[in-house]
Amino acid sequence: MDKTKRNNPWEQRYQQGMTGWDRGDVSPNLHYWLNDQSLATCRILVPGCGNGYEVLHLAKQGFDVVGIDIAPTAIDSLKKALLSNQLQAEVVAADFFQWQPKQTFDAIYEQTSLCALPLQQWQAYEQCLYQWLKPKGKLLAQFMQTEDAGGPPFHCDIEAMLKLFSPQRWQWSEEKITQVIHSDRKQEKVYLLEKQ
Repeated sequence: MDKTKRNNPWEQRYQQGMTGWDRGDVSPNLHYWLNDQSLATCRILVPGCGNGYEVLHLAKQGFDVVGIDIAPTAIDSLKKALLSNQLQAEVVAADFFQWQPKQTFDAIYEQTSLCALPLQQWQAYEQCLYQWLKPKGKLLAQFMQTEDAGGPPFHCDIEAMLKLFSPQRWQWSEEKITQVIHSDRKQEKVYLLEKQ
């Protein structure tokens, strides 16, 4: 078996069809960012892209989009969807802690990665996002609210997020109210962060 598939719980979930987080369509929050005009055509990263509905939608809108996921099955599915829709995007099957982009990004769409990571990896993840963005680059952040002790998804308490995404490194917007509720009644707090 390929080393990217061995000991990879996310890959195992995709292979077993245990993907309860997959809504089968573009996140309504992406439509919010586009309609709000906070997000215009640029070079953008979608970490933890899964089956890549957002990658497909952004590619269709003319973005230079890169999707990365640790699950090769999800990446293979995305590649097939791009091909069948005659769309272009860079897709990467990799652990983003081991990956280095060829160039920095104007924006990063963060929705499902942070809340999927154990808390001890959050600081390293913030460091990756900070390094991968250009100065004044935008982090379109959706912080999962579960109120649960365990995970994934892990609860992204806003006070903890303010410490993690320090105002010395990130300029925070006011909270954006999008009214998006997940099927399990969890929701996200939505903010636009700009790299200082």
